[in-house]
Amino acid sequence: MGASSAPTADIDCATGNINAAGSSAQKNAVEEWIKIYASQCAGANLNYNPTGSGAGIQAFNEGQVAFAGSDSALDDEEKTAAKQRCQGGNALNLPMVVGPVAVVYNVPGADDLKLSPETIANIFSGKVKNWNDPAIAKENEGANLPSSPIKPIYRADESGTTDNFTDYLNTVAPDIWTWEADKKWPNSTGQGANKSDGVTTQVKNTEGAISYVEMSYAENNKLQTAHVKNGAGEYTELSPESASKAVAGAKVVGTGNDVELEIDYATKEAGAYPIVLVTYEIACEKGLPEEQAKFVKSFLTYTSSADGQKILTEAGYAPIPQAVLTKVQASVKALS
Repeated sequence: MGASSAPTADIDCATGNINAAGSSAQKNAVEEWIKIYASQCAGANLNYNPTGSGAGIQAFNEGQVAFAGSDSALDDEEKTAAKQRCQGGNALNLPMVVGPVAVVYNVPGADDLKLSPETIANIFSGKVKNWNDPAIAKENEGANLPSSPIKPIYRADESGTTDNFTDYLNTVAPDIWTWEADKKWPNSTGQGANKSDGVTTQVKNTEGAISYVEMSYAENNKLQTAHVKNGAGEYTELSPESASKAVAGAKVVGTGNDVELEIDYATKEAGAYPIVLVTYEIACEKGLPEEQAKFVKSFLTYTSSADGQKILTEAGYAPIPQAVLTKVQASVKALS
């Protein structure tokens, strides 16, 4: 993966030992950043535990970690708990990585399947049960589709990837997918697996499986990925470029230095891949102990820099679009 040669970057180093936890979707990006940061900053040690977004936010609010990674912004209840954790300061949602959500499957001989939002919603709600179902066949003329059953795999633990995927389905196919967005998988269709690694392994080992996982896991494990129909009616291949196009139209809904984004899953942007998540770093605007605050500010200054964002494409992600990144950099500068 990308930064094995540890490219140099212009880093204003901090020292000390800090812990962070959360999103497993951003794990591969954070590991690259840590490798580069540590190679240039003697005496800096950051441990990132990819426990999942829900567990990461909980650990942050309980004061166990200096910052958290999350694939969804803090909700109202989490914001209230974070205010106490940050000694009265606000916790900021800082978008750092675009992690496109791949619809991955294991059907030998059926590469590059095209799937509409309605078909995906029908599969994951248990209404489309076999790979040669007319709904799939209609979108994939000439494809070699077996009559075998579809085996959906979902995240068993609380997950920001699940939150984004269920939000996508409820937004674009609300008549079929009637469940609201949630970090916890809302129905009993299919089988659960823990964390992104667990989902990936299960799809690899289960012929007929289908699931949703962040793009870097799909790429690193060479899984088949579907072309997904966007709001413009195009079946779009997953790539860093097509994912960035979807996020470029996102709306900043956070106030002050909070950069919470609202993604348009029904984007009509030409060439945009519609199922994207933005993975945030959740950090105290102020209120951390001085050494921790310096380290968090230094590390996030690097990750939000041009050098930090550069490594994302090679690591299986997409960089934050420049218009959003400029706001993130200003917010990181305001950390104290």
